[in-house]
Amino acid sequence: MRHYLQFKDFTLDEYKYLFKRATVLKQKLRAGELYQPLIGRVLAMIFEKSSTRTRVSFEAGMAQLGGHAMFMASKDTQLGRGEPIEDVAQVISRMTDIVMVRTFEQSIIERFAENSRVPVINGLTNEYHPCQIMADIFTYEEHHGSIEGKTVTWIGDSNNVSRTWLQAAKIFNFKLKLACPAGYEMTVLDGLEYGKEHFEQYRNPFEAAHGADIVTTDVSVSMGYERETLQRKKDFLNYRVTEKLMSEAAKDAVFLHCLPAHRGEEVDPEVIDGPQSLVWDEAENRMHTQKAVIEYLLLGEIKD
Repeated sequence: MRHYLQFKDFTLDEYKYLFKRATVLKQKLRAGELYQPLIGRVLAMIFEKSSTRTRVSFEAGMAQLGGHAMFMASKDTQLGRGEPIEDVAQVISRMTDIVMVRTFEQSIIERFAENSRVPVINGLTNEYHPCQIMADIFTYEEHHGSIEGKTVTWIGDSNNVSRTWLQAAKIFNFKLKLACPAGYEMTVLDGLEYGKEHFEQYRNPFEAAHGADIVTTDVSVSMGYERETLQRKKDFLNYRVTEKLMSEAAKDAVFLHCLPAHRGEEVDPEVIDGPQSLVWDEAENRMHTQKAVIEYLLLGEIKD
């Protein structure tokens, strides 16, 4: 039994396999081909943090695979009333086949997985968002080929998404350039060593964007930081992705955003709605890549 709690839980070879499967599953869906290997299987989705894309992508994906997705908000479960995580994991994993958890601290999902009898997938924690970065890299490679040797520039907060990009940089052998204001630098590197070939931090976003193949960002006020809204908006005022900033990137550079986006704050409308933006493919590909992960965790490698 395997879990997917951090991006580094899979190897490069496994990601290459998962990308091939995601492509196959996407093609089957678009061709109207019925593919339902998970009839009778149940995915439990536990949401302590709300979401649009995570719920829709997992729920629709599980249905397309022939299974059933069960939505549970923390307020609807004993988890929201103080029942130990270990007990919740024991019960839910005896009645379902796979679990997706979207929660706060990484320690919560790790404790859940330690007590689960079935695979557990990280739908987002404060520290990591592996499903998002898997979809992001898959989207880039769909359009431009291998990400190996490329440069990804992250503009904004060093949050769970950028931290996951950093894990991916070492696995896929690309460079992450992070541009953020003073006080928002990435300080937790998961005990790994990163040379300049994989990671550099900048204060000036235009310097970070120079020659980049991917420019990406996120909202400046992530879930859990709402009390800091005014200060964060002030601190990130000069870290908006504009057309001028995109002009510093490579000519064929693409723009990615995990969504939801606040136009005029972290990104200008001309960028996110412009020709370099792949955000809609990126959002759709959450479903296809997650289907590949679910299939892999439950059925192993498929030979076809």
